[in-house]
Amino acid sequence: MKAAILDSFDTRIAKLEKSILPLYTAAQLLNKRRNNIDKALLKIEDMASNQDDLSAEESLILRGPQPGQLHVYKDALERLNANIAFKGSDGDVEQIASLVETGTKKLTQLYTKVVAEGSSGTTPAPGTAEYSMPTSFPASLLPTLSPVVKFLRTLPLPSTHPSHPAAPTIAKTLMEAQRGYADMRGNWAVKCLDGQGKRLVVRANEVDPLVTGRAFGAWVELILGTADEEYNLLLELSPLSSPSSIASAYTVLLAPILRLFNTILSSLIALTKKNLQKLSFLALSAYESLLSLQTHWEAILARASDQLRDKNEFKDGLPLLRSLCLRSFPEFLADIKLSTTSRGVSDTNVNLMQFTEETVLYISRIPDVQGAVSAALTALGDGNWKMGEGVQVGMNKQFQEEDESSILEHFLNDVVSTAITSLTTISRTARRPPFGSVFLLNNISYLRTHLLLAPISRAVPALLSSSTKDLLNSNYRTAKAGYFDANFSPLMQALTDDPKGGGKGAAKEKFTRFFDLLDEVIERHRFARVFEEGEEGAEDRQALGEEVVMLVVPSLQRFIQKQKDRDFSKNIKRTPEEVESQLRSVFS
Repeated sequence: MKAAILDSFDTRIAKLEKSILPLYTAAQLLNKRRNNIDKALLKIEDMASNQDDLSAEESLILRGPQPGQLHVYKDALERLNANIAFKGSDGDVEQIASLVETGTKKLTQLYTKVVAEGSSGTTPAPGTAEYSMPTSFPASLLPTLSPVVKFLRTLPLPSTHPSHPAAPTIAKTLMEAQRGYADMRGNWAVKCLDGQGKRLVVRANEVDPLVTGRAFGAWVELILGTADEEYNLLLELSPLSSPSSIASAYTVLLAPILRLFNTILSSLIALTKKNLQKLSFLALSAYESLLSLQTHWEAILARASDQLRDKNEFKDGLPLLRSLCLRSFPEFLADIKLSTTSRGVSDTNVNLMQFTEETVLYISRIPDVQGAVSAALTALGDGNWKMGEGVQVGMNKQFQEEDESSILEHFLNDVVSTAITSLTTISRTARRPPFGSVFLLNNISYLRTHLLLAPISRAVPALLSSSTKDLLNSNYRTAKAGYFDANFSPLMQALTDDPKGGGKGAAKEKFTRFFDLLDEVIERHRFARVFEEGEEGAEDRQALGEEVVMLVVPSLQRFIQKQKDRDFSKNIKRTPEEVESQLRSVFS
């Protein structure tokens, strides 16, 4: 009974379901259509709203960043980038990407404008305090530029946002802006450094070569300091911060600076080649400066691209300077030797030779560039400055090492020896014997005084070997002995020689000859002065006068004493006291 009731109930339910199912299916279809219509309406409303928003963003982007409203512009670009990220392949993406590209270009235009403003104006005058770092970027512009740079670095790039449709164009735009930055900063640096560089070249023939060489070194150091500062500024202000982009931009920045360096160095080298004798210390001091800055220079070039490192103006300039230095040593010795052939000078001239003063000045300047001189002499080879005369073959290694440690001493010894040999030759071949002795004494004494006793540079005696010092001292003694022999030996002989075998007549003749020779000596010394004029030679001259007095006056007194029994009052033209006074006046 119960089973029949349940079966009847199931049957009625099945009939009811069968009758209701079409209505239910139709209702579901209507609900689905209603939902689709609602979604379509929402989409239409959203698109209309987006078009309004996009129009507003487009207007803002096209106007570009306004003064004091950079944050508004940044927010707009950030919203556009967010829309691209969330909409995927939506049809508006291309339009939004185009706006992002335009906004990026507007920002880089502002960036370039501020950089151009900071890379222009009046350059500091060379030699002023402001010239110590002439290319510094104005601090007043950094508050405007730094936020722009900070935002540009957040923009999507192919390396960080490969799917962003605007990323390639943004990367290209930033790369062009960064290249423009490097170009402007490099040319501004050249404009600031050019004046000092040209000033060096213009004044090279007027200023002390050693000073010019040092000034060139200071200028190169200023270039390196500028390059360091510009690199730090590039790290701070470059829109692209990857190592490769920094290296590429730094290469662009350095290129005009290196061209300027090469131009100034080439001009100085050309000037030095024209007058190497006068400007040799310009080459030496410049060479020493570049040697000391080589490590710094290499560190700067290491930051640039390989292309720039392969074209190294600094490395190209060093060999050129070194070749000038190597030439200067044998040419200086050759000039000293050629001085012995000069003509047109009186055979009674006892003044200092020009090469004597040049030798002292040359040696006195070497301590200021000792590093460069030693390096160049080592490269030239011991003795090779003699143009082959001093080359030794088959030296063992130990001797070579010892020779390198004293190569400067060897060179200075050869300079002094060549000067003394030339002076001796001139005194014997181009001067009368009495005048030649004064000439030789004056010149040898000048060398000895200004290299050993009272050197122009206190460092010189330490550079001279013991053999060089002995050479100066022994030649001074020889020259002094020759001076006494040529000028005062005849006086002494006049009092001792007995041409007619003695007697009163012979004594009278001796007095007559003595005073005649004395008058000649006095007259000769009035225009053939011994030692330097002025205070420098006064002390030496007085000391020499004392020696002359001690030689002549006692001999005259003894001779007069021997003849005291005879009347020679008519023949004794001057008393020993008067002779002494006359001799002292000559050496006063």
